[in-house]
Amino acid sequence: MSRQRSLPFKTGILALTLWLAPGLNAAEPAAPPRLVLQITVDALRGDLPGRYAHLFGDGGFRYLMGQGVHYTNAHYQHANTETIVGHVSLATGSVPAAHGMVGNIWFDREKGRRVYNIEDPDHHLLTAGADVDRSIEIDPTQKAAQVDGRSPATILSSTFSDELAVHYGGRSKIFGISIKDRGAVSLAGHAGKAFWFSKATGEFVTSSYYYDAYPEWVTAWNAGKPVQAYAGRSWELMQDASRYLFGDSDEREYEIDFPGFGRSFPHAYGAADDKYFTTRLTLSPAGDELTLKFAKALLDNEQLGQDEVPDYLAVSFSSTDYVGHLFGASSLESEDNLARLDRTLAELFAYVDDTVGLDNTLIVLSADHGQPEVPGRLHELGIEHADYFDTDALDSTPAIAALKQQFGIGEELIEGYFHPYLYLNRDLIRDKGLDQAAVERVVAAELVKFDGIAAAVSSIALRTASLPDTLLMRAILRNFHPKRSGDIYLVFEPNIFINDFDGLTVASTHGSPWRYDTYVPVIFAGAGLQAKTVSRPVTPYDVAPTLANYLGVKPPSGAIGNPLAEVVGD
Repeated sequence: MSRQRSLPFKTGILALTLWLAPGLNAAEPAAPPRLVLQITVDALRGDLPGRYAHLFGDGGFRYLMGQGVHYTNAHYQHANTETIVGHVSLATGSVPAAHGMVGNIWFDREKGRRVYNIEDPDHHLLTAGADVDRSIEIDPTQKAAQVDGRSPATILSSTFSDELAVHYGGRSKIFGISIKDRGAVSLAGHAGKAFWFSKATGEFVTSSYYYDAYPEWVTAWNAGKPVQAYAGRSWELMQDASRYLFGDSDEREYEIDFPGFGRSFPHAYGAADDKYFTTRLTLSPAGDELTLKFAKALLDNEQLGQDEVPDYLAVSFSSTDYVGHLFGASSLESEDNLARLDRTLAELFAYVDDTVGLDNTLIVLSADHGQPEVPGRLHELGIEHADYFDTDALDSTPAIAALKQQFGIGEELIEGYFHPYLYLNRDLIRDKGLDQAAVERVVAAELVKFDGIAAAVSSIALRTASLPDTLLMRAILRNFHPKRSGDIYLVFEPNIFINDFDGLTVASTHGSPWRYDTYVPVIFAGAGLQAKTVSRPVTPYDVAPTLANYLGVKPPSGAIGNPLAEVVGD
């Protein structure tokens, strides 16, 4: 006796038949894009493109937001929102607990010193002395920590670009470029090649990890000395001051008066032989313009997107971050910088359209972190709880002095503070016969009483996961790596900042778990995507899995994000 088959079974047979016989009305699989263009705008807080859109033309941000898939509610979920952390999170689709980048610097207990996130003594820079920024005074105690060498060796998870290289048998051309070395190296991954700007030489450089010698076209490009075009010139307003939201707020006493640059327009770059000249370029839209020029030369000379094997180019624009540090997100400088970045993006997209075709290019734009407001600006608005915190004074405060007396410690209890971690003097604690976990708990309990500190979490609590289940504690736990994280994680209260960045005194500093630092845009465009604005919560960790899914390659090894349906389909 025959039995009627169910509808789901019939549907499954039909689907299998169509899959096995593509001639039976089955759609041919779409060809992969010839180029994946990943753009990271350092410190582009999620609201800033919309806030300053009145200054934009048609080909840059308006193209992305108007013709792309724009996610307007994207937040990081790790606690330390610094540059390397966000860049590697975008590259890997994961959190610091997996990819290992817990901060821009950390204290390496085996080496007995601080280490820079991508330093590698085994892979020297191809240009001698290119890693030394002579315009910044370095703390003499930290000079031993400078290492002439860069590579992605410290990144503990694979990146999307790595997986692309694996999938296509090494035939994909993969590059990362930025003003910042960490912005280039992170997204190029382990399998790609990276170039970054040297303030010491005014050139784009790389390390022996990538090449034995510079490609001829890079040597020729550097020989053209493109930085010389800025000598004797100034950063001036692109449009009339009346068009700007902050057109009447050009100079504020809380803005940083970098030597020879000033707090108001025009900002002079100075002479080419001035020791601050190349630094001033990076503190202005000129840094992004130089990055664009190098990107166009790379596209041409490396012939990206010219065959059926997908290539990958990551461009990290750094000026938004530097300008924000000196002048703040709500400043005339930040506003004009975004207007000029919009023009830079439009020029890049037009160039890609001419050489590869935007229909053949999948673009994704995001940021490594957001940025806060300057305390002085908040004070002008009547928001008084905003200030700076001096971490150098921690060990000498009466509270810590009392603890040292309690423990019988006459020397420094605190080895150092490398954001966001406090490192205790473990050798001293051991020599005194004290219990490390007990000391951590007591010190953390005392630190949280300090005005300006919202939380102090000991590593023993993170190792044992003995934490309250809150958003903040989850974010701190996602930042914890047992070999690199310090003994106590410090979280400052909202709008309380450390005013130091890469040796510079700054107006504001990112690096917190608060929403102004976690909030970034995520926008996919090109490759025939249909325009859509999406407000549901997503994370930047979704970017790498989305790229992988779109191209049919496996996701990075530590990825926790999910493919975004509006880009890859349901």
